[in-house]
Amino acid sequence: MEWLLGFFDWTSDPTAWVALATLVILEVVLGIDNLIFISILTNKLPIEQQARARRLGISAALIMRLMLLATISFIVQLTTPLFTAFGHPFSWRDIILIAGGLFLVWKATREIHHSVDPQDHKEDLVGGAVSMTIGAAIFQILLLDLVFSIDSIITAVGMTDHIAIMYIAVICAVTVMLLAAEPLSKFIAKNPTIVMLALGFLLMIGMTLIADGFGFHVPKGYIYAAMGFSALVEALNMLARRAKTKH
Repeated sequence: MEWLLGFFDWTSDPTAWVALATLVILEVVLGIDNLIFISILTNKLPIEQQARARRLGISAALIMRLMLLATISFIVQLTTPLFTAFGHPFSWRDIILIAGGLFLVWKATREIHHSVDPQDHKEDLVGGAVSMTIGAAIFQILLLDLVFSIDSIITAVGMTDHIAIMYIAVICAVTVMLLAAEPLSKFIAKNPTIVMLALGFLLMIGMTLIADGFGFHVPKGYIYAAMGFSALVEALNMLARRAKTKH
């Protein structure tokens, strides 16, 4: 019982509540990257499997994040330099970010190529059905979520010392992801031009992860401002297309 009381001893500290609100917002914003990837990935599955794959993928990601928080002392040590190359000290965090960024760039480039060249898409079809399985989709979701989770946990450590706040922030963010995954996936499926825009976002995020791994930090505010501006322009294009259709 004593450890349980200690788990919530932060509730009387106003600054802790500010840290909680900030972390929840941060986790939700970072979750946008995951949601875009999850939506594009699961939309490649048969229709009857898509919703289940999204729920399983996001639920598995929640369990993985909570497990990572339980090893927070180990994750913090991932920032310790291992070797120096090109004048930059590389840590495990840098290596993970670079690997995750390369995976994201490869995946987004491959999907763009399939969209531009439909003939190349035949390799993903077996007898007219999508060859990707739920297991493969969930594995890729967890792989990318691992990269974002480690980076967000290291950021969270710099904002608060209370592990309970981190747990609550993660649970709140994943709950939002569960609620938003279905509408976002349907919206992307109904608007093909959104898919290309989303893939462009993934390319940009992947390059940002690689740059961060090499020591070139790009403020996330710039990234999300660019994404917001692009989304606004695409929204105006969609309104213009609807107006032309009506007339």
